Amino acid sequence: MQGFSKGGSAAPAAPQAAEPTVLSFSDNAPSWQQLEEMVKAQHAELGVDFWRNPNEGDLHPMATRRTFGSSAPVRVKLYRDHASWCPYCHKVWMQLEEKRIPYEIEKINMRCYGDKPASFMAKVPNGLLPVIELDGRVVTESAVIMNLLEQAFPDHKPLMPAPGTPERARADQLMRLERRFFSDWLGWLTSDWNHARGKAQFEATMDAVAAEMDRAGGPYFLGSDISLVDITFAPMLERAAASLTYYKGFHLRGQGRWPAVDRWFAAMETRPTYLGTRSDYYTHAHDLPPQLGGCGMHEEGEPLAAALDGTDGKHWRLPLSPLSASSLPEPYSPGDNPPVDRLEAAAKLVRNHDAVVRFALRGPGQPGPRPVSAPLADPTAIPNTTYTAEADAALRHVAHALLAGVEAKQLSQHALQTSASGGLSGAAVVLAADYLRDRVGVPRDMRYPAARQLRAHLNWLIDSLTASS
Repeated sequence: MQGFSKGGSAAPAAPQAAEPTVLSFSDNAPSWQQLEEMVKAQHAELGVDFWRNPNEGDLHPMATRRTFGSSAPVRVKLYRDHASWCPYCHKVWMQLEEKRIPYEIEKINMRCYGDKPASFMAKVPNGLLPVIELDGRVVTESAVIMNLLEQAFPDHKPLMPAPGTPERARADQLMRLERRFFSDWLGWLTSDWNHARGKAQFEATMDAVAAEMDRAGGPYFLGSDISLVDITFAPMLERAAASLTYYKGFHLRGQGRWPAVDRWFAAMETRPTYLGTRSDYYTHAHDLPPQLGGCGMHEEGEPLAAALDGTDGKHWRLPLSPLSASSLPEPYSPGDNPPVDRLEAAAKLVRNHDAVVRFALRGPGQPGPRPVSAPLADPTAIPNTTYTAEADAALRHVAHALLAGVEAKQLSQHALQTSASGGLSGAAVVLAADYLRDRVGVPRDMRYPAARQLRAHLNWLIDSLTASS
């Protein structure tokens, strides 16, 4: 649409960017069977197994029954959300893992991405998560659940000091501080006015949080080992770090302002119980608004939002910069291991290729007849299966690039070959890859380092198929 000046006369037309041309490509990628053999070989070479039983070993988001080697009857059933968005589910999930209480899992969607099953609503009329069944008794409210688990399983690792002790009094005070932190974080995050006041209030509260982390010598709130205080703070500190970077341009961690906070995150990120539940900034930036009713964007957040969304032309593209405790826009204390991270992404893609192809075909398909409030969720979307062969071939190219490396792939007989005509049409593939890239969820689908590899390799495919005319 042509613009007009304030005086009403037509303004000079701005130069128009060239329309991209979407190329065709060749179906010469390895078969899924060949890719499966490559995954197995790299599992052996790198000493990992991303196809292990998710119920065994370290916490895995796909686990449905965790016994920790016990043969005793499982007394606890946890109802948590499918996408790992719910912070209150996050707390209970971590507690069960830290205490190693055997439990089963049933996943129930949050309201912002669909209707809840009638069977669950019959048990829990308000539909709120998390919920546990302990010996068949239905219990709601995360704080109530967590206190009950401490009382009902005294022989498992205690996560709170004994009642009546000074240590317990301090722990209770810290739980109240967590509620203050939560209030001041949301007060600033969800407001788009009085930015300076919201920021100052949040910073004052963070000063108090950091001081308490240091009080007992750290790295955790009560000293050298994790407690229920850390587990209660963890989901909120994680989501605050993500959302304030994205919406306010504010770095809560990794920049040295609060060294105790940096040490706390580093300690948490050594724990399999936390790494198995930890999300990433991108996922939280988009899962929080439908839960909270919106977040207020400040101009200082806009460039960081573009980086976290991968729309700045640099992030989400190869070569990826290394991850570290101070990397920007997102710190990650364990760092990255590109061969292992690429393998994790490839293994997930190869093992679930039929479902992933069909999911990606929502991109060139139709929106669902029953839309939901979460923009990255569309459970009733209709995939366009007309392009199954094209999407299947394209994702085999992506999996091969992850396993072989883009440079080695492009020197092999399986190089992605593009042309202006002939071969498979790339138009629907670009839409499918774009849709899939934006919906790689952490930790639901894979860990953060693997997710960024998959997103970047999907962008490699999109960029390879898109040429300026």
